[in-house]
Amino acid sequence: MDIFEKAFGYTEAREAIKQGYYPYFIPMSESEGTEAVFHGHRLIMCGSNNYLGLTTDPSVRRAAIEAVERFGTSCTGSRFLNGTLELHEQLEHELADFVGKEAALVFSTGMQTNLGVLSAIVGRGDVIVMDRDDHASLVDGARLAWGETKRFKHNDMADLERVLSGIAKDKGKLVVVDGLYSMGGDLAPLPEITALCKKHGARLMVDDAHGMGVMGRGRGTAAHFGVTKDVDLIMSTFSKSFASLGGFIAGDDQVIHYIKHHARALIFSASIPAANAAAALAALKIMRDEPQRAERLSAIAERMRGELRGMGFNIGASVSPIIPIIVGDNMKTLLAWRTLFDAGVFVNPILSPAVPQGMELLRTSYMASHTDGQIDRVLTIFGEVGKKLGVIS
Repeated sequence: MDIFEKAFGYTEAREAIKQGYYPYFIPMSESEGTEAVFHGHRLIMCGSNNYLGLTTDPSVRRAAIEAVERFGTSCTGSRFLNGTLELHEQLEHELADFVGKEAALVFSTGMQTNLGVLSAIVGRGDVIVMDRDDHASLVDGARLAWGETKRFKHNDMADLERVLSGIAKDKGKLVVVDGLYSMGGDLAPLPEITALCKKHGARLMVDDAHGMGVMGRGRGTAAHFGVTKDVDLIMSTFSKSFASLGGFIAGDDQVIHYIKHHARALIFSASIPAANAAAALAALKIMRDEPQRAERLSAIAERMRGELRGMGFNIGASVSPIIPIIVGDNMKTLLAWRTLFDAGVFVNPILSPAVPQGMELLRTSYMASHTDGQIDRVLTIFGEVGKKLGVIS
């Protein structure tokens, strides 16, 4: 049997391209934050994770350019060997202070952060307890770890307690949840989760890739709930609010020190270039100095949730700038995506099996830099398309 047979037999994507319903790998010729251009077609961007709009901020751009001029374009090595710059360590110190932890460690991507942390911390005889809606990077990190993985129903505290109660007391336990869930826009109930972790002797890791810069006046979901001290590990990425590329883990100094010397994803990956570190540092400074950006984002999100619900859209349990529009059918979701795209709004279609059958949705997300005029236009288009396709009456 030819191992490539599965590849030669894969035709779904090419068929979707021919029919005009392929929504992935769309090459933009321009992207200026709230707007993007595809083949001359200008779109209002409602599908980005650029929550604070900092990818186009002049100070962030300038910091990246100056870093390239000083350090060049690459570190050409891993953090473990020749790839650590003073910029990396400065960023780690400032991140730890920002999220309220003793230490932080910067990885090359958010995906690698989760792969590296879970595979380093969870060993034979240990157990990872995961929310069923956890991000794919956490799922893959659990696969790499030597321990056992158990799952609990999304945000179901009774089910979490059931799972924790069934684990032997002599086993190491790490509960892992997203802070802000990337599809539903809902939050993990961290006060209840931290209480259960204490009760059952488990540690808690929160992936706050989408919550950082958004919740808790920008300091994340743990800060939003006032439970930072009770969360053992806080993870986030630079590819969203931080307007860069990379990721980090923050926690007690000794735990971070251990991860630093045992995470293969860190040790065997090239470090982020100086430009990425400098951009993240500049974005972090804005988060600290300009909390009004997070407040503006919150106001836009509240307006969108209210008006979309008022039109009759099903937006689930969103409490954030991530607002799903649940359509409930793969083909209808693709048709809605394409109609919105042609009308000038970019969103992301999420199809089963990425979500449960019947929960197919358009993932929309918003930025602090969206203008009121852009939001007005988006709402008008959503209303027109929703009625045209029978998503709303």
